[in-house]
Amino acid sequence: MTADTSSEAETATIIPLSAVEPSMVEALLDRAFGPDRHARTAYRMRMGMECLDALSFAVLDAEEMLVGTIQCYPIALTDREGRPVPLVMVGPVAVVPERQNEGFGQGLMMAMLDAEARLASDGSPSFAQVLIGDADYYGRWGFTAAATGGWHCPGPFEPERLLARGAALSAMPSEGMLGPWQG
Repeated sequence: MTADTSSEAETATIIPLSAVEPSMVEALLDRAFGPDRHARTAYRMRMGMECLDALSFAVLDAEEMLVGTIQCYPIALTDREGRPVPLVMVGPVAVVPERQNEGFGQGLMMAMLDAEARLASDGSPSFAQVLIGDADYYGRWGFTAAATGGWHCPGPFEPERLLARGAALSAMPSEGMLGPWQG
């Protein structure tokens, strides 16, 4: 699959993340977020989970260099009664620093959302999606903090950066704790 991901109309190739050597992904994430990234709250939310292959991608530039990745994970929002409700955590969405603002992140988001829509049209359940990020950037894909005001994370977070989207969002509890899916 190729996608036009920049204003200069450079053609990038989006491939399944599973086709990329894991050490290359780890190196890219270190460059994008720093080697202390594992201490972030988002890592606690998905601790011990494997990314969802069908929704996780990498992008190669015109020279076939790995420049970005998106990973999605199964997590849960556990309500006050201890009932877990499944959802998908989007992220990390990472692009190497020197290639940011070229459209690679947008291409990865579009690829993930397209894959999610294809799965739903084939009868797979559609889960709400959550991420920690900037509403100005992720709002273009329907992510908002409107439903997450009563949600909590297993570590520090800025409530206005806890964003969610999806048709299944209306069935989510208004309060609860986010964490790894244990179902």
